[in-house]
Amino acid sequence: MMISSVRRFRDIERTPEYLQPEKCVPPPSRASLGTMWFIRDGCGIACAVVTWMLVFYADFVVLLVMLVPSRDYVYSVINGTLFNTLAFLALASHFRAMLTDPGAVPKGNATKEFIESLQLKPGQVVYKCPKCCSIKPDRAHHCSVCKRCIRKMDHHCPWVNNCVGENNQKYFVLFTMYIALISLHALIMVGFHFLYCFEEDWTKCSSFSPPTTVILLILLCFEALLFLIFTSVMFGTQVHSICTDETGIEQLKKEERRWAKKTKWMNMKAVFGHPFSIAWLSPFATPDQGKADPYQYVV
Repeated sequence: MMISSVRRFRDIERTPEYLQPEKCVPPPSRASLGTMWFIRDGCGIACAVVTWMLVFYADFVVLLVMLVPSRDYVYSVINGTLFNTLAFLALASHFRAMLTDPGAVPKGNATKEFIESLQLKPGQVVYKCPKCCSIKPDRAHHCSVCKRCIRKMDHHCPWVNNCVGENNQKYFVLFTMYIALISLHALIMVGFHFLYCFEEDWTKCSSFSPPTTVILLILLCFEALLFLIFTSVMFGTQVHSICTDETGIEQLKKEERRWAKKTKWMNMKAVFGHPFSIAWLSPFATPDQGKADPYQYVV
């Protein structure tokens, strides 16, 4: 009978010789673990900067091209406040998703002392990542960009310059949701502004010249439409992944389900926190996920 490559690899990992704890450098002390999490990846940093610049461009066009020249003061105040609130929440969510440890396994913890501390019983198995010399918890995968094993890794997103994993999935979901909302809001305002300019004199509907106004609005419309589609799809796939309790990598690899099945509501609370409250929508609230043991090393 044929054995898959994944199965063969796991069988190799079961042998004591494969672990080779003597070749692993002990993990850093707990005092050094309090440093800020930030991935030094050129492509990811560039994508993150572009993300912020696009949001600032949208805010510039919405405020200075459409709302400030408007004669309707109430319309300008309401839409300006709503748009800037959503934009602020989007950038705050992006900031938290980028600078939050997604669930990295301590690097180099495959030491003899740590393996002995697990008190393995006959027949129990642990897996070691040969790339970062770590004992991998169940459902952890290695990220070649972060150069770490990440618990419940969904994917590596260059737009947030980080992996989306167990600890920052909430912030990534909020980021996609708020970007989709400000994109939709911008599209609606662009539509109303074009109608207003067609009915009125183009020289009076904007502080800029008519050609400049048209170019700025078309660029914003293209940007908003593109990101509305992209972030809506990402938001939907992330919510589906949370409800089914199956990460993107697990779906792609069609991995065998080895964890207990829970209800969709329990899976949502595991990501956004207990209990349900307005804090689910806040990027400043750290979810209390109530995990008894985040390191399930033994299989």
